[in-house]
Amino acid sequence: MAINIRCANTNDLLNIQHCNLQCLPENYQMKYYLYHALSWPQLSYVAEDEKGRIVGYVLAKMEEDCEDNPHGHITSLAVKRSHRRLGIAQKLMNQASRAMVECFEANYVSLHVRRSNRAALNLYTSSLQFEVSEIEPKYYADGEDAYAMKRDLSSFHLEKHIAKENMIKEANAAHTHIPRCCEH
Repeated sequence: MAINIRCANTNDLLNIQHCNLQCLPENYQMKYYLYHALSWPQLSYVAEDEKGRIVGYVLAKMEEDCEDNPHGHITSLAVKRSHRRLGIAQKLMNQASRAMVECFEANYVSLHVRRSNRAALNLYTSSLQFEVSEIEPKYYADGEDAYAMKRDLSSFHLEKHIAKENMIKEANAAHTHIPRCCEH
């Protein structure tokens, strides 16, 4: 099963909303999706199947009140039931996290998850190295508590640094000398 992960765009918003309505109890008005798409177009991603149908998404943003410690937030993550347990959620989350580092130098990413959502908690803690930072009582509209969770993005900073170093090495290796080109 071929899955393509790509940056979401405004043409995807109805399909993202449809996926959200199918998968999650927390739903948003279209203007909220549009707000994300226009404010942080490089942070939200979709997963499409081989026919171009959206089977999952991650909706992400940067927190705006934290200039001294930039960090992102995952607003929503969903994968259709028919496509779960294929690593799609992990790929979406990693891509959004990587983009937060590359575009905004984010130090960490946060999210909220229902205390009863064992599958999501397992994904976040086991596969994505999120840690619970606090419990927020009655966070959800139905009164359920949420775990506020954080993921350190140091590994993505290291990845970015290594990629930059490799690019410099490749550029230097491609440099051909002509008489007096490198003399000081």
